Amino acid sequence: MGVVRHFDLAIIGTGSANSIPGPDFDDWSIAILEKGLFGGTCTNVGCIPTKMFVWPAELATGTVEASRFGVDASLDKVHWPAIRDRIFGRIDAIEAGGREYRSGPRTPNQTVYTGTARFLDAHTIDTGTGETITADRIVIGAGGRPLIPDIPGLDDATVKARVHTSDTVMRIDDLPGRLLIIGGGYIASEFAHVFASFGTTVIQAVRGDRLLAKHDRDVSEVFTTDAGQRYDLRLNSQIAGLDATADGITATLDGPDGESTLDVDLVLIATGRTPNSDLLDAEAAGLELHKDGRIKVDAQQRTNVDGIWALGDISSHYALKHVANAEARTVAHNLRHPDALVATDHRFVPAAVFGHPQVASVGLTEDEAVRHGVRHVVKTQQYGDIAAGWAREDTTHFAKLIADPASGRLLGAHIIGPEAATVIQPLIQAMSFGQSVRGLARGQYWIHPALPELIENALLGLELDPEPADDRE
Repeated sequence: MGVVRHFDLAIIGTGSANSIPGPDFDDWSIAILEKGLFGGTCTNVGCIPTKMFVWPAELATGTVEASRFGVDASLDKVHWPAIRDRIFGRIDAIEAGGREYRSGPRTPNQTVYTGTARFLDAHTIDTGTGETITADRIVIGAGGRPLIPDIPGLDDATVKARVHTSDTVMRIDDLPGRLLIIGGGYIASEFAHVFASFGTTVIQAVRGDRLLAKHDRDVSEVFTTDAGQRYDLRLNSQIAGLDATADGITATLDGPDGESTLDVDLVLIATGRTPNSDLLDAEAAGLELHKDGRIKVDAQQRTNVDGIWALGDISSHYALKHVANAEARTVAHNLRHPDALVATDHRFVPAAVFGHPQVASVGLTEDEAVRHGVRHVVKTQQYGDIAAGWAREDTTHFAKLIADPASGRLLGAHIIGPEAATVIQPLIQAMSFGQSVRGLARGQYWIHPALPELIENALLGLELDPEPADDRE
């Protein structure tokens, strides 16, 4: 094997973990191992490019819906290659710049290995390049990949050529005429919005009885209704097989009324993601795993093996970039300050779905509060009851707040409607910093007539326990 190079720190994956080696690590020798594109899932195949597709989709949808407001407009053509190339012209430059920075003269203490890393033991790594290294400390931020279910026919090469995941579908050459999307979570729902907005005939097949099933039930049900009005939504349906045709794929669906077939140009599988721990041979390092393959970590992001840390999708319950970033900050601090460790705050983790409409959430759902026996009150505030909602003729969307009536603290918030991911932010702040419902509602001005009035009115509508006389503001 020859001389084995040793490093102070080895970082596997260049998503959020790539932010760790800042100037305060200049005195450490650092190995950076990446099997794919620099920047990880979010930059290359996740949040950033998908939201860059969502924006033109919103413009297209707005054009189609303009007649509701007395504006005659038409969607003449969607130039898919132009949209795609604008997006990846920027994304690919970011990827190349990140790789060049870590490999170049500005970071002389860092060595980049382009290959699939694999543990040989707790501190020895096969870099996938023919070289083996050792490291005192190892950070695992190797992310995840699309989960591919076992579908009959998927092994056929001709079928496989027309089947995509979120990793590949954004780079296709042409807009498909007919697209089958398999899955009912946020990835499937966002792509359904994008392609339906661009004029593709979308068929979405979902095993369950509603979309976004992990969200608050009321939100999920309204989102499902909205989706069913925009494209062909097949609930309680599974894919029984995929067969190649001369110019596409025939999909066999097993649904409530038995089997049916669909002829489509392409298939998008969006049934979830799986952590990359198996590709790393994580068990060879002695790492403990959850049943779903995630690496177990404590609140300080430490694994069970001394000197090994993990963050992001490969270990976190939350497959979210803002969570991975927070965990990376925790790891960076703890690497440099082993005698003053800090923990990642996972108390109030928000999430959003950039569909049409948007969905945003934080904290407990109503069902969870009931299931756990948590005393709570609920207020549902309609967009249509505020001026900004009137302007949009919004009659179906809402904010739903859940609070502890005794303490006046928020327990959860769930919004479906225009700019939900932005409108929810004051509630995330309130929960994170312990602000009371009353203080949040009346301790500041709310711009009239803006969308955040939805939150103001919802807060004021929560029926809390009376305040003690000496506690009143």
